[in-house]
Amino acid sequence: MSPQRTALVPQSLVEHAVSTSISDDCIAIVRDQTSANLRWANNTLTTNGVMHGVSVTIISFVHVAGGVATGSVTGSASDQAQVTALVEAADAAARAGAPAEDAHPLVDDAPSAEDWDEAPVPTDIGVYSSFAPALGEAFGRAGAAERILYGFVNHEMTTTYVGSTTGLRLRHVQPTGHYGCTAKNTALTNSAWVGGATRDFADVDALEMEEAVATRLGWGERRVDLPAGRYDTILPPSAVADLMIDAYWYAGARDAHDGQSVYSRRGGGTRIGETITAPGVNLYSDPAYPGLQCAPFALASSSGNDASVFDNGLPLARTDWIRDGQLRSLLQTRFSAGLTQQPVTPAVDNLVLDVDGATSSLDDLVAGTDRGLLLTCLWYIREVDPQSLLLTGLTRDGVYLVEDGEITGAVNNFRFNESPVDLLRRFSHASTTAPSFSREWGDDYFSRTATPALRVPDFNMSSVSQAL
Repeated sequence: MSPQRTALVPQSLVEHAVSTSISDDCIAIVRDQTSANLRWANNTLTTNGVMHGVSVTIISFVHVAGGVATGSVTGSASDQAQVTALVEAADAAARAGAPAEDAHPLVDDAPSAEDWDEAPVPTDIGVYSSFAPALGEAFGRAGAAERILYGFVNHEMTTTYVGSTTGLRLRHVQPTGHYGCTAKNTALTNSAWVGGATRDFADVDALEMEEAVATRLGWGERRVDLPAGRYDTILPPSAVADLMIDAYWYAGARDAHDGQSVYSRRGGGTRIGETITAPGVNLYSDPAYPGLQCAPFALASSSGNDASVFDNGLPLARTDWIRDGQLRSLLQTRFSAGLTQQPVTPAVDNLVLDVDGATSSLDDLVAGTDRGLLLTCLWYIREVDPQSLLLTGLTRDGVYLVEDGEITGAVNNFRFNESPVDLLRRFSHASTTAPSFSREWGDDYFSRTATPALRVPDFNMSSVSQAL
């Protein structure tokens, strides 16, 4: 059954908000979201559901002595009375606020969306019309081979409407989907995982998913215990995505300018213009990247070091963060761009890493390794030192031993300590770039990535982990 839709169209909620506010200016952001999910355990589908919700953010702007104060309030709303309450709260917060340091004129020259009047685009359980029957077959295949499958798939459609008193009328439809499947043997001593991102599940085959975890469980039938140390290590695209997202999220220009990050120049300022990785490394975002398309304009519900409510509606285009090893851009608001004297480069909701001339596959990287490790994914990643962007975390659901170019068994899990920026300087081999999915960050925060596999000759496994 399709979810019940709101009584009022989102555009009317936007128009009501901007006309009701008594502040000097107002921005309204309405997000209409539906999601459909399936969950399974012990080779059985356990739950499925479809949800629908409307979120409204009101940002009020009031001229005060010394500048412009802002107030931002977000809440669920589906009628004018609820929107009015949010507007009143945002107006009051702005009137009580101090001048905002990031104050800039609101965007007033963005062309109105041609599809502004169109309805939100929903999803429903029908998105799994091909996946679900194949999943049932995968359960049977796994059970017959004494494998146990656990997993979750989710698909969301979010239609965002942005309107302002300065004339913004923008709309964006964002499909977001992901899948993850863990397999265990019946003794629960061997575990493997595969996962990925998708826009519509048309490209996700449940039988291929089951076959992949079965292969990895087969690799794990032989167990080898290894001590902590530095190992020649192959990071598949999933693990590379885990790390590159942190490299991106910590690339705020304000923090770099203030001397608080790996992107800070010794003696003051940022490292923009410096070579910080190996030649040929390119890290960039592009709202039009095929398969990773995202909003082509800036969206900010609140202000911080890396985002500004004043910048809502700024157009986004491809932004090179690192090009041919050189740091080219950092996450910039108009305010931080004034501090750094660099172009305005707001955050974009996707990330791509590629290496010039890389033509190998993940299998090629394995075949070229005399003795080393192949990871699956990383987990519990946390920052240890912002000055070097040293991260720590755990390996999970499959660390495999490579000997003479072949996978010969599974080894214990480790805690690692590494900097993603330093890894981009030290890696020895890279595969071609492919769509990837971060196990750590993809479920809830950032699922649109494309990355290569990387081989790092001295990856630091700092201690042994007892996790399965």
